Amino acid sequence: MPEAYEPASAPHPHLSEDEQHLARLGYKQELSRSWSGFSNFAISFSIISILAGCLTTYGAGIANGGPISISWSWPIISVFILIIGFTMSELVSSMPTSGGIYYWASKLGGPRAGFFTGWLNLIGLVAVTASVAYGCATFFELTFLEWGWYDTFSLNRIFVFFVVILVLITLINIFSSHLLALLNNVSVWWHVVGAAVLIGVLIFVPEDHLSLSQVYTDTYNGSGWDGGSTSSLAFFFVIIPFGFILTQYTITGFDASVHLSEETQGAAKSAAQGLWRSIFYSAVGGYVLLLAVTFAIPQVDGQPDYASIPAGGVAYIFDASLGSSWAGTLLFISASAQLFCATACLTSTSRMMFAFSRDRAVPGSRMWSKVNARKTPVNAVLCAAVIGGLITLPALKSVNGIPTAFYAVVSVSVIGLYFSFAIPIYLRWRHGDQFRVGSWNNGNKYKWMNPIAVIEILFVGFMLMLPTSPYGAPWRDEFDWASVNYAPIMTLGVLVVLAIWWAVSAKNWFTGPVQTIDQAVVDAFDD
Repeated sequence: MPEAYEPASAPHPHLSEDEQHLARLGYKQELSRSWSGFSNFAISFSIISILAGCLTTYGAGIANGGPISISWSWPIISVFILIIGFTMSELVSSMPTSGGIYYWASKLGGPRAGFFTGWLNLIGLVAVTASVAYGCATFFELTFLEWGWYDTFSLNRIFVFFVVILVLITLINIFSSHLLALLNNVSVWWHVVGAAVLIGVLIFVPEDHLSLSQVYTDTYNGSGWDGGSTSSLAFFFVIIPFGFILTQYTITGFDASVHLSEETQGAAKSAAQGLWRSIFYSAVGGYVLLLAVTFAIPQVDGQPDYASIPAGGVAYIFDASLGSSWAGTLLFISASAQLFCATACLTSTSRMMFAFSRDRAVPGSRMWSKVNARKTPVNAVLCAAVIGGLITLPALKSVNGIPTAFYAVVSVSVIGLYFSFAIPIYLRWRHGDQFRVGSWNNGNKYKWMNPIAVIEILFVGFMLMLPTSPYGAPWRDEFDWASVNYAPIMTLGVLVVLAIWWAVSAKNWFTGPVQTIDQAVVDAFDD
């Protein structure tokens, strides 16, 4: 069995067990450790947010496979993501720090591994914050439309809502760490009760439902590729995997349990449990919610109207199956849940930026690693919000009413986050039994879990970099820049810049995590 950390003892009895563990890792306690284990679970559960990801990207799932992309792809991909979660829970139990993902890579693979992991993770977190806030703005726009506040759908108005939401969640994040913990606890119950309301309404209110056979066997190709075929090899091995974005995007952001570990009591155990449990409960709840939505898909002339969903999303299903009154109510419940989610996303992003800056990897590190009197990294919060707004500017353009740039930002978030997870997961596997596990660990199961996790991440990441529509393929006559999936451009472009930066400069000064506690204290715990 791998060697495990023993609880720290004697040398500095004035430090709590959490502070001693953190000191062993080289850091002093700077953030307020006021979060309970439930709060740690709650922030990851809030960021996963089945009322956000499941509903904002539902159209992408139906367009790329139809109902089978919901009924079959979701549970299968969820199992793989749970495996990823188990591998990361083991890592956070061993090394519970705010910069967790990149800290693990640095300790297991050296400064270069940590440098690239940290930047991938930070890019993914900024993108997921932006995508959730934009999805929230869209759902409020749809809510107000259903309530009759205005008559036309407007991308410009959505962007205004988006900016207002960014400002609001920034102020909430700056105000109080204690308030954030409280909001995340409330968020859990909002998601549970809200999802139950949606499911109940979708079961009992519509006059007609799809059959069990339709939900589990019907196929649809609305991607524009392969002439709409649903029987070719391309459909099963390319089009359906495009739809994996629904599951992979929804069940992401669970690394928040890691980034908030320095603020969590009993982090070595509670952060590990918070991480995998947030995935498990979201996977189960999300599946029930998605099935309820799919069974409620409206029918036209006796046939399911799959073609209207890619552009209209769940708003079309709600309106056609339930009427405007119920539709507006369900959209409002969803939009409010997404506001909780966006707030939690910004919290996680700012903590990662704080930790990465604390170790001097981000330009202007001194500014982003500062905390105020309430021990909140205010500057990091502001920076993350501003960058999130800037990268979403292309969403002001659309093709056939669909802001393709939104799905590009979604792809960037998934690619950045999951690729950053893959590096320490692989490095932990390479270290084998020499890895010093924490109080929560996978035992010998890491030998098969970690390779499976890495392979799944690489496959889905590759699929998300491909043009999801013929309009976004430069070699096609119908090519339109507004339809370009700029996820590979942004991700690979940033990696090239980072590679040049590393070779020319960063390798000479970036040495990985920087201790913020006296070496004598660290040595005392290692004895």
